[in-house]
Amino acid sequence: MSSIRCTLPLLALLTVATQVQAELAAPTPSDKPASTDSAGRELEIVTVLGTRDRTATLSGSHQVLDAQALTESHVMTTSEALRKAVGVNVRDEEGFGLRPNIGLRGLNPTRSTKVLLLEDGIPLAYAPYGDNASYYHPPIDRFARIEVLKGAAVNLYGPQTVGGVINYITPTPLDEFTGLVRLTAGDEGYRNVHALVSGAGLQFDVVDKRGDGSRDNQDSHIRDFNAKWLLDAGEDHTLILRANHYIEDSKVSYSGITDAELRNFGYRYNPFRNDEFDARRTGFSITHDWSLADSTTLTTNLYHATFDRDWWRQASTTSDSQCNAVRYAANGTTVNFQAARAFGINVDPNQCNSRQGRLRSYRSYGVEPRVDVDWSLGDSSNQLTLGARFHKENQVRRQRNGVSPVASSGTLVERNTRETRANAVSLQNRLVLGNFEVTPGIRHERIHNDRSNGLNNASGDATTTAWLPSLGMSWQLNDSVSLFASAHEGFSPPRTEDLIDNNGFQTHVNAEKSRNLEAGIRSNFGALSLDATLFRTDFDTQIAVGSIAGGSVPLAEGETRYEGLELAAYTNFENLFGWNWTPYAQLAWTWLPTADLESAFTRVDNRTLIPGALKGNRLPYAPEYLVTASIGAKWSHGLDAHLELVYVDDQYADFANTREAAVNGNGQFGEISSYNIWNISLNWTPETWPVTLFTTVKNIGGKKYIVDRTRGILTSPPRMVQAGVEVRF
Repeated sequence: MSSIRCTLPLLALLTVATQVQAELAAPTPSDKPASTDSAGRELEIVTVLGTRDRTATLSGSHQVLDAQALTESHVMTTSEALRKAVGVNVRDEEGFGLRPNIGLRGLNPTRSTKVLLLEDGIPLAYAPYGDNASYYHPPIDRFARIEVLKGAAVNLYGPQTVGGVINYITPTPLDEFTGLVRLTAGDEGYRNVHALVSGAGLQFDVVDKRGDGSRDNQDSHIRDFNAKWLLDAGEDHTLILRANHYIEDSKVSYSGITDAELRNFGYRYNPFRNDEFDARRTGFSITHDWSLADSTTLTTNLYHATFDRDWWRQASTTSDSQCNAVRYAANGTTVNFQAARAFGINVDPNQCNSRQGRLRSYRSYGVEPRVDVDWSLGDSSNQLTLGARFHKENQVRRQRNGVSPVASSGTLVERNTRETRANAVSLQNRLVLGNFEVTPGIRHERIHNDRSNGLNNASGDATTTAWLPSLGMSWQLNDSVSLFASAHEGFSPPRTEDLIDNNGFQTHVNAEKSRNLEAGIRSNFGALSLDATLFRTDFDTQIAVGSIAGGSVPLAEGETRYEGLELAAYTNFENLFGWNWTPYAQLAWTWLPTADLESAFTRVDNRTLIPGALKGNRLPYAPEYLVTASIGAKWSHGLDAHLELVYVDDQYADFANTREAAVNGNGQFGEISSYNIWNISLNWTPETWPVTLFTTVKNIGGKKYIVDRTRGILTSPPRMVQAGVEVRF
């Protein structure tokens, strides 16, 4: 792998350019120009990055994965898409992309807790303040493009600003009648039907996707219904109305496997055939755009979403003792269920008369007004942005313990209600003086959390506040090259359950605060361009769990530091030497030489040291290198071939940087070895037909590897061959 580490950066410097290249993308039904209202204004009001001219001088690193980047390789999951962006570490846990774990610039990706996810500029997570864990993610199929934003500009959005913002953009409804139907099938039971119809300002989008996952006894079925209506409400007013309903019925386990189970039974092994995950999400939102004057625009988002999920399972981790009443013979002695797994004995969950249901209901809603004012002073021009958010969340959390392996009811052992009320205000002013820009800003967050225990009537509350300054600068050297730099104070609020315990007592948990610095160069020479960014993130307080999620490892805090380099590049040799085919290449390369504990980590509850969490150790789940590189070619007769390499470097699974897993280990500790996989896709679009035929092979070599140890070992998806047809009308 050392050759990959050394040669790919050189390849990038010689041959590739940035993926922020929407101008080079051929229009498709999901990437047409934005609609215009009766006044002829281009409707870009749902974006984070704004117009293309705006991104050229944005004082911070950013990247856009456009429709071409998403469709030319026919990504099946959000993980496949996001790994094309620099600085993004993303992994699946079930192989179907339903719950991607996303981390930016070395931050632990588990449950995507340190990244702000938006859809059309509106919070996507069901509890972004009180419990920013991602157990829901919409299918990648219905997005036209993805914006990834880091640097000082993220302080406009919040509350998670230690890493960055990922904004998923849905297609804009068109006036003319258009649509598409895409049918895909493949091995592992994969079936995907995607239909989109747009016209008269209305758009309807349906996805029905099903298939098996990475391991035995896993299969998933999702249905996603999305509607969007762009309404001209008068000369100065535009409305965008959205509605979405999501259904998931899956057989997915929470627990991974032990080291001995992996050795004895292989990478597909998963004994928990009785585990089930069912989820329903319904969301509504309205965006109102009001031009108060030539220089002033008021944009207001109103949103409401409910999310209900029931996860019935027989083990949450490999060290779960739920089924320990079951005994097995091992080496002349008798061991319980948990020990049997550690010894690599084939356990039978049907012998366990227990199944626990984690039953969760969430409701979140809010309003976000934002005023943009263009003004001038002397030779300078300015854009002032003032935003606010009024947000509320409600969580109802129950646990029922059943007494059979397929129980769907049982004794109530948890009944918690958690409420969060958050108010935020942000201010930024972009000052432009010739080719130089400077953007100072400030954000204030106030978050109030309540928790009540319905079993013992205990309750408590806590309030968190923060002032978050930011500063961005850019300098346009010429038409092709610009420099940028930014600094901001990152912020991630503590979860309600971490602030207030089950007896109503407040635990002294600090909000995560970081100092985020970056500097870079952005260049575009037509067919060849390149972005390079140096970054540094210092945490005075980072809240982390050393190994597993789920409470078995104490919550800890300490000082940390991350430093690295990002390189994003793209090249397109159109009309080279008069050829009738166009070669192209692209790269996302991230180097993270520093991801270190700057102090020993201590437990939040009693301030005792975490064993092995010593100063100088590398943080868990922070690979030094991430590479996604691809080459391809397009022929004049409509054929497109695309070959992709994905490389993920070694990473630790715990604070102590344990290298070797124990012989009878629980699978939660030990180094995760580096891996690389190859993917290929072929597309054929006849010039006179509104049809594309395609086929893909993911993980061509059938590479087997470990992706995660947070609750035991989770393994890689197998080789998958898929084929399909897209018909446009």
